[in-house]
Amino acid sequence: MPALWIAHVEVTDPDAYAKYAEVASGSIPAHGGVFIARGGRAEQMEGRAFPRNVVARFPTMEAALACYNSPEYQSVVDIAKGASERSLVILETDS
Repeated sequence: MPALWIAHVEVTDPDAYAKYAEVASGSIPAHGGVFIARGGRAEQMEGRAFPRNVVARFPTMEAALACYNSPEYQSVVDIAKGASERSLVILETDS
């Protein structure tokens, strides 16, 4: 079953975050992920609003988890955590 990688982000250090984004932008497709949304207009209906929202679709939950846990992606996770406030969930879908 496919999976979605859903991130809500508020960037606090744009220069550092750009280093994270460069690696993440390559890691996600390398694991079969396709970006569905990267920023763009959003209307927050409930909960906390984040200025940036990113959604990527992976062919399987295993592929999404492998991407997150890959050495390449893990090499920049601390950069992302230090340069942003974010929430990330990987969600298996039924289609």
